[in-house]
Amino acid sequence: MCLAVPGRVLDVEERDGTRMATVDFGGVVKEVCLEYLPDLQVGEYAIVHVGFALQRLDEESARRTLELFENLGMLQEEFGDPWEQAEQVSGPQTGEARQ
Repeated sequence: MCLAVPGRVLDVEERDGTRMATVDFGGVVKEVCLEYLPDLQVGEYAIVHVGFALQRLDEESARRTLELFENLGMLQEEFGDPWEQAEQVSGPQTGEARQ
């Protein structure tokens, strides 16, 4: 499942002509493209979907949504270890080492 998840902007920089941000999603930090919200600033919150900040969000709404997602286990599903998730879907693979 792909969620639109609220996150707080920690850092903003331009990379190869594209405005990018480091965003904290309740403890999980990811790189996000700011092309749809070019004026988003450090400390602000935004709804992020598939690596793109789509809409500015107030802090209270962001915190409530992150708490709800966490309580439902949706943050782990969205941001968890991809190797662990693949193993849960396909079962443990014999003879293959996981790094």
